[in-house]
Amino acid sequence: MNETRYIALLRGINVGGNNIIRMSDLKVSFEELGFSDVVTYIQSGNVLFNTGEQDKQLLIGRIEQHLSERFAYQSKIVIISKEELQHIVDSAPEGFGGHPDEYRYNVLFLKKPLTAGEALQSIRTREGVDRAWAGDEVLYFSVLISRATQSYLSKIVGQPIYQSLTIRNWNTTTKLLGK
Repeated sequence: MNETRYIALLRGINVGGNNIIRMSDLKVSFEELGFSDVVTYIQSGNVLFNTGEQDKQLLIGRIEQHLSERFAYQSKIVIISKEELQHIVDSAPEGFGGHPDEYRYNVLFLKKPLTAGEALQSIRTREGVDRAWAGDEVLYFSVLISRATQSYLSKIVGQPIYQSLTIRNWNTTTKLLGK
């Protein structure tokens, strides 16, 4: 059976002193599920692994249940294949990520059933500060650094949509391709 390389993007761990999970424990928990070539990347909860399972919704259910039980928190994850991540990076808006001294670039990975169109309607942007673009199962979001305190991105935390997404900066997103 052919194995697929997946990336599990965990939301809500190791942020603000909540849901603290060591990456070594996270790696072991994925190995307990029978996944191979498990690698974690930075403390924000990025886990790369191989499996022959092709049903992403089944994988999400198994992983969320296992992590919730093992670490005593309500696990929510987004899973993408490495191929899908390559497409996300390749499909970024023209110039996205190109001016890191001027802009912060983030990718908002959406948890199904949330669609990019629905997410884009729910997320406000401030003219001259924020820009958002819909992609395949993601939103691309840039913030003008010199006016970052005026950005609406930080306000997303208080919205219901926030429970259905996880955010990674552009640097992390592109580095995951090399793992």
